[in-house]
Amino acid sequence: MPYLKNIAPVGFEIHTNISFIFNIRKIHPMHNKSISLLFGIALSLFSCKEETKIDHSTAAADRPLTEYVNTFIGTGGHGHTYPGATMPFGMMQLSPDTRLEGWDGCSGYHYSDSVIYGFSHTHLSGTGVSDYGDILFMPTNQPLLNNGADGKEGYSSKFSHDNEKASPGYYEVHLDDTNIDVRLTVTERAGIHEYKFPTADNQFVILDLAHRDKLLEHDLQFISETEIIGKRFSSAWATHQMLFYYIKTSHPIKNWNRKYVTTPKVEALEFKNPNNEPVTIKIGISAVDKAGAKQNLETEIGDRDFETIKKAADDSWEKQLNKIVIEDGNHDNKVTFYSALYHTMIAPNLYQDVDGRYRGMDLEIHETKDFDYYTVFSMWDTYRAAHPLYTIIEQERTNDFIHTLTAKYDEGGILPIWDLSGNYTGCMIGYHAVPIIADAYLKGIRDYDVDKAFEAMLHSATQDKLGLDSYKKYGFIPVELESESVSKTLEYAYDDWTIAQMARAMGNEEKYIVYTRRAQNYKNMYHPTTGFFQGRFRNTWFAPFKPEEVNFNYTEANAWQYSLYAPQDISGHINLMGGESTYEKHLDHLFTTEIKTSGRHQIDITGLIGQYAHGNEPSHHMAYLYNFIGKPHKTQEKVHKILTTLYHNAPDGISGNEDCGQMSAWYVMSSLGFYSVTPGSNEYIIGTPLFDKATIHLENGEQFTFIKNGDGKYIDTIAFAKAESTTNYTKSFLTHDRITKSGTLVYNMSEQPTKWATAVEDRPVSAITEELITAVPYIESGDISFSDTTIIALNSIDTDATLFYSINKGKFEPYKKPITISEPIQLSVHAMKDDKISATVTTDFYKYDKNLSVVLEHQYANEYSAGGNDALIDGMKGTADFRSGSWQGTQKVDVIAMVDLGNPKDLKQISTSFLKDQRSWIFYPKSVTFELYDKNKKLLKTLSHQLPETGKEEITAVHDVHLKTTTKNVRFIKMKAETYGTLPDWHLGYPDNGKAWVFVDEITLE
Repeated sequence: MPYLKNIAPVGFEIHTNISFIFNIRKIHPMHNKSISLLFGIALSLFSCKEETKIDHSTAAADRPLTEYVNTFIGTGGHGHTYPGATMPFGMMQLSPDTRLEGWDGCSGYHYSDSVIYGFSHTHLSGTGVSDYGDILFMPTNQPLLNNGADGKEGYSSKFSHDNEKASPGYYEVHLDDTNIDVRLTVTERAGIHEYKFPTADNQFVILDLAHRDKLLEHDLQFISETEIIGKRFSSAWATHQMLFYYIKTSHPIKNWNRKYVTTPKVEALEFKNPNNEPVTIKIGISAVDKAGAKQNLETEIGDRDFETIKKAADDSWEKQLNKIVIEDGNHDNKVTFYSALYHTMIAPNLYQDVDGRYRGMDLEIHETKDFDYYTVFSMWDTYRAAHPLYTIIEQERTNDFIHTLTAKYDEGGILPIWDLSGNYTGCMIGYHAVPIIADAYLKGIRDYDVDKAFEAMLHSATQDKLGLDSYKKYGFIPVELESESVSKTLEYAYDDWTIAQMARAMGNEEKYIVYTRRAQNYKNMYHPTTGFFQGRFRNTWFAPFKPEEVNFNYTEANAWQYSLYAPQDISGHINLMGGESTYEKHLDHLFTTEIKTSGRHQIDITGLIGQYAHGNEPSHHMAYLYNFIGKPHKTQEKVHKILTTLYHNAPDGISGNEDCGQMSAWYVMSSLGFYSVTPGSNEYIIGTPLFDKATIHLENGEQFTFIKNGDGKYIDTIAFAKAESTTNYTKSFLTHDRITKSGTLVYNMSEQPTKWATAVEDRPVSAITEELITAVPYIESGDISFSDTTIIALNSIDTDATLFYSINKGKFEPYKKPITISEPIQLSVHAMKDDKISATVTTDFYKYDKNLSVVLEHQYANEYSAGGNDALIDGMKGTADFRSGSWQGTQKVDVIAMVDLGNPKDLKQISTSFLKDQRSWIFYPKSVTFELYDKNKKLLKTLSHQLPETGKEEITAVHDVHLKTTTKNVRFIKMKAETYGTLPDWHLGYPDNGKAWVFVDEITLE
């Protein structure tokens, strides 16, 4: 639809030196109650040339808001959403399945597909995993039980988007191959299918329990000619998903009274329907038991018909969407907005029966009626914007979310990072349940056991896994000890800051001090020479360093995309970088540098503007950082560009995985004109508004309104009207308290950048000013592994700190000049500043035979260099984690290395090691061969070794090769490891002809 010029809101004008009082009676659309608002306008605050237009009319939608929702947004590209029927935060997601496997089939549906395999009852919205898809139904006119993946056989059918319609809570489609019309709708825990067959003959519905993930246990029982009950337990990313179901059909099932020797995984149901009436199938689901599934269906649907349930779903969604009412002339923008708002209201998912019973993280049955229990917390994503949005429009549900999280802590022993159906998935990093709880608490949302919540937060922060043991000991995570060390260190530090803020608010100064210090650990990852947060490998800086490279030091990102992640101490980070000018230049460069990444392929890195990657979460706060240095017009430029180019009304209208509402929450908040850069600060950073008028209807009955006057993306002035006054608002941030009470914020826009909010006093501040730490010193130069001598130089980001070192556990001495060593040593270092001592870090230095050298005939990957060309002879062996930085990796080609011993030697044994991590595409080579040559390169002997055959197991293992020999006068050794080549047909990467990696380390000679 063509862009419609924004229409200025209808209202009255306020001019200089005129003031008056007026009274308006409003009808609140959500609570149907009158509110009298008395506004006294103090107009002398504005200059003569300024004009502020305030529309005080009642917020009203021009049509039902559900009509603005396009559920197909995100079903194309890499959005990974589904178009089917669901309720707000509901348990059931009844949607078509058009794709059986693959990354872009994670939701079960992709808009580019033309075949439907059936309609299943659980789906994940915008994730990168293929769980769910439980209990597939498919109407057909043939009793075929095998579903053909190619769409040419089985019970699948072609379809056209021209014959497909969807809205919140509803989906319909025409199946071309069978001429069957399908309609779907839902309640929270149950759903209805309606099928219209072309004739009364051959009316079959396939019930497939084997569809989608690995089936562990199943059951299917006919209890009458119209009732089926059973269970489906499965394994995928969540290893033990438990689902029970109860089915009620409108028409009798032929041959229902059958007995099975073995319960079938797929069943063909044939219906008696001589009058060819629409066939309806009602289904209730439960994670508790079969009785729970039946009770859920009978309570929520019972005897009610399809249209009644459809209307109830529509009414529920209309009420939900009315929490924010947009008034604007741009239709596509409104569709994008309400589709985004809809997507923020899909997950987390209710995971509790109508009687209060639920299955906890211990996979046992629990019961409560004090709160609603949920699952599907994608918290690495959603702590950034989705949960802050919920603290504004879903405060009651936020209390339930935190009740749920503390219950999961009780049931499973720890707050989850990413929980799914009672399973700890082990996915993603950080402990981001912590900022979700702290942010809510600090905003006054506290209807839960606060002490239990804080106990759970501390428990998460004091574990010894996922690098936390190193983080606590050293103040950072070394590359060699844990993968994704930079991202984990940075995100742990932010999480710790939120613990500190909550501790102080609770009066716990002891924990405030501890976690304020830990919150500064981000400083230990800052490399002052490059200006980036960078991995520390054996207390040196990981090299060779390329900021655009995607490697194992970062989580789904590169150094650029984590280069500005210190939201808890932006002022401290600015100081580290050398001041505001340097910080600004870095930001500018981020958005303008070449759109190109190197290293390993990371499919999540999408929506690139320069190296800013909006399609994945680490970048989401970056456009707003200009406000902190008094350049809000640059924030306005970047935010407007993201809003208008990376979101649109089309199937591929989301620039990356939707990620359970986070991508959409960014759009919802940003289009209103603000964003939560630092959840836990109670501040939202102002960007630029997209709509003429937007009204938030709060759960307390009040409403907050945003009005945009004029064209342009730049803010000229802002006026804030509340109760009896209007004031000129000069700050480039808003507080939570301001937004959650009735008021009106008026953005007066400009076509050109202005001086608004550039003054120091008008900028947001994120700063840690107490309990400042001393950073851990680092090895600035010197070879960890050397052949003759090496010179070790130390340095620190604290230029006025005193550095100390110790050799071989001796006495610590002040560091005054570089240290020359010629033998292996153990070096320990720390720093002192203002009587504060940093952590001590110890590094082993290795010496190898100076006569040895190696020439590589293969090209290793930069991100898996293990230190460079000499990695195979440097004396340092890799751990079982390929991401530790100690393995040299190559893909597609054989590993060929020629080692020169310098002088002829008599050999007794040659050894090397290979790594296997097949889930990560790392396979043992098929074979390894050593050719031994004399000084004239005459072949003396050939040694071969066949590595273990590849199985389907997804385990990590190291295979050590030790080959005995009695060969004299060997000068050269040529090693050849034959790559596995194309991945086997059972591997996830096989359909794309993926090639295996070979990871090798250390050739040793005896």
